[in-house]
Amino acid sequence: MQSLRELYKIGKGPSSSHTMGPERAVKIMRERYSNADNFKVVLYGSLSSTGVGHGTDKVIIETFAPLKCEVQFDNKTHCPVHPNTMDILAYSGEKLLGQNRIYSVGGGSIEIEGEDSSELLKYANDAIYPLNTYDEISDYCRKKNIRIWQYVVECEGEEILDYLGEVWEQMKKTIHEGLTTSGVLPGILGTQRRAQTLYNKRHIDESAQTRENRLVCSYAFATSEQNASGGTIVIAPTCGSCGVVPSVLKYMQENRGFSDEQIVKALATGGIIGNIIKKNASISGAECGCQAEIGSACCMAAAALAELFEMGLGQIEYAAEVAMEHHLGLTCDPIAGLVQIPCIERNAVAAMRAINALSLANFLSSSRKISFDLIVKTMYNTGKDLLIGYRETSSGGLAKYYPVEKFKK
Repeated sequence: MQSLRELYKIGKGPSSSHTMGPERAVKIMRERYSNADNFKVVLYGSLSSTGVGHGTDKVIIETFAPLKCEVQFDNKTHCPVHPNTMDILAYSGEKLLGQNRIYSVGGGSIEIEGEDSSELLKYANDAIYPLNTYDEISDYCRKKNIRIWQYVVECEGEEILDYLGEVWEQMKKTIHEGLTTSGVLPGILGTQRRAQTLYNKRHIDESAQTRENRLVCSYAFATSEQNASGGTIVIAPTCGSCGVVPSVLKYMQENRGFSDEQIVKALATGGIIGNIIKKNASISGAECGCQAEIGSACCMAAAALAELFEMGLGQIEYAAEVAMEHHLGLTCDPIAGLVQIPCIERNAVAAMRAINALSLANFLSSSRKISFDLIVKTMYNTGKDLLIGYRETSSGGLAKYYPVEKFKK
């Protein structure tokens, strides 16, 4: 598996696969064809269907600037390898210098057809983590009597904790920015920011449970709204699901007094869970629906919480497994192609579900029947069985039936 640096990335929203991935592809092509004076990009599949709403064409043109770039949307060509497919062609005048087919595979990562993706980035080498399943990793940790975060340090060195410290600082900063910003999010829907209201509007008869729900949800809304507005966030494991992990960790730190050092270790443990999903299944909504994004984020958050409370390997596994099991079949149907409805609320719901998974793991892990590795396999096959309209094309579900036309001028 790859470095956690390839899972937790700091960048601008609103989509890891539709903006950050293409941005990375453009930078590589600009460097590769430094003598080109103009480019053409053809978007296919989900990149074509929801590219305008996600701002894919905008980020491509801005990244190529001041060089001229033509962006074409192809909604007809079948994408047999991955639904997030793009062709980038480099020209000198009208002469074609070269071209590459590139796949945006989720989480801001890309693959170039016919090339070894591990050569693209310093930390993309799959050999950084020699073990690829939870069973393998947990067996190893039991034999060495270490925790999962210690396995992370063993594979990546102490400096990975410094990097995760930077990740945590950005997560907190994003929450603060989201809570202190009001107004309307960009796009035709006119979606109102609601994080600030959730945070400040105390219930008239607020119980401890209601307060927890309100605060956790406000942190999830704050992060997701920053993402939707193109703000700086941490992919965890995608932009569309970036609010789940930071919201539960922020609340637990405030409510239980966990140190930043403990939070960093929790991020390491949650990161391994995300890496397992990324390696053996998918974290791409275009490939496997929102179960691959929100479901994966919920798994990471549940495992991170279990690490905070120093639960055993079996309890960590159970928390992560429960989190995914009850997201199976979750569709990706963003209205108007914007990462707003139902994406923002969905982050808050998943955050609360991660806390529920922690509670179940505390009581019931000894009676579990389903392994985490099995649920990851199940999620992947379930995602492949989803109709294309439910895989980030904005042609099914809420996106199909919501009357977007009334917002168009």
